[in-house]
Formats: sequence, C-alpha cells, structure tokens
Amino acid sequence: MKAVRIVEGRAVPLERSDVDTDQIIPSEWLKRVERTGFGRGLFSEWRDQPDFVLNQASYQGATILVAGPRFGTGSSREHAVWALMDYGFEAVIAPSFGDIFKNNSSKQGLVTVVLEPADVDELTALIKDRPDRLVVVDVEKLSVEVPDANWRRDFVLDPVIRERLLNGWDDIGLTLRHEGDISTFETHVASPDLAELFDAQGHLRP
Repeated sequence: MKAVRIVEGRAVPLERSDVDTDQIIPSEWLKRVERTGFGRGLFSEWRDQPDFVLNQASYQGATILVAGPRFGTGSSREHAVWALMDYGFEAVIAPSFGDIFKNNSSKQGLVTVVLEPADVDELTALIKDRPDRLVVVDVEKLSVEVPDANWRRDFVLDPVIRERLLNGWDDIGLTLRHEGDISTFETHVASPDLAELFDAQGHLRP
C-alpha cells in the first residue's frame, strides 16, 4: 500500500451512528472476485434516496468521511474498507469504530481518526456550513484541522498503525522487513544438514 502522511480535501458529514459493514457494502456485493469496483456499492441502499448526502453535488469528490459513533461494526468483511477507498475516501473521522474494521483499515491505508463526540459535532457543523472547506488530517502530527475556521484537534493513533501508514507497510511489507532473518532461519534451521540431526550414536538429537 502507499504511504499516507497527510490527507486533505473536502469532507462529507454522514450523520448516522452504528453504521455496520453491511450498510457500508451490502452482502450482494461480496460475490465479486476483484478488489476494485466496490465504490459503486458503497452505501448502495441509502444512495437510492435522492436526498442522501453522497448524492448531493456539493459533496462530490470528497476524500474524508465524518461519521457517527460505532462506525464499521458488524462482520469482518474487508470489502467495507475496499468500498470506501474505491469511492475515493482516504480517511474516516468518528467518535468510535468497530475494532475489526479499524484493524482492516490500517492494513489497507485507510486512516481512522477518533475524536470526541463534541468535536465530531463541531466538525460536522463546519462542513455543513461550508461544504467546500478544506479539512486536513495529518498522520505525522496526529491532528485534524480546518484551516480557514482556525479549528484544530489532536487525536491518538496506535504507534504500530501510525508507523504502518507513514511507511506504507501492509502485512507483506511488515514481513519483508525481516527478510534477512527469514532467510537465515530457512538456511540454518528449516533446512539443516541431515548429519546435524543425529548424534555420534546415530540417535536423533532432541
């Protein structure tokens, strides 16, 4: 995955709580084999409603989603993260997240930011007041800013997740960091000389 240091752009206020993964990407979309094209299924049941926020022209092209508490609860499907990212979102801000969703996000490069409920409400109000406002999520500084409103809040991110994002390390990338140790293990431990397996009496060494 690509490294993520700063996410900036317009934001979408999704004023709904307890949005589970089935609402993010309905189950009928799980039959797809590819990991692309899921953006069309993002919140698909709600997008049938003309007044749904993603259908409003003023929020088209936004890269940050601002949601209610307990976003991403439910099943462990990675498709929820794929759908958000395929649609164009690079960060989600909410008071809380489902644990599995948050973990899946970190492995794909989707930034999850936890802010206090009151702060999320303030940010939502700023966005609704002016949908063209720039919102900046800084993974390095661990901050969220709305520069033209002089609004800034700091957030906490697990150090391991922060390091993953800043360096663009998915699970494979993390494994390759230990490539030298793995090669040494395979050479000297996993495939030893057969003679080394036995003692002088021909018995298998413990």
